[in-house]
Amino acid sequence: MATKSPRVTVVLEEPLYRWLRRTARTRCVSISCRLRDLVREAFELHEDRYWVKKAEARLRTFDRKRALRHGRVWG
Repeated sequence: MATKSPRVTVVLEEPLYRWLRRTARTRCVSISCRLRDLVREAFELHEDRYWVKKAEARLRTFDRKRALRHGRVWG
């Protein structure tokens, strides 16, 4: 059967697998769906950390004297 979504095979330690199966049952979803949701959540956290680092770097170089005022930008 052809599918549009790519597939991934993951090998888990037994305790982790039992936890994953238990949380999937609790949420009434398949193990695959639960794992997909966890990967999405991890991706979002990783992305958030990336943007926080970028923002902190920009904040270190911010100079209020050189910054443009609201009226000047939106005029």
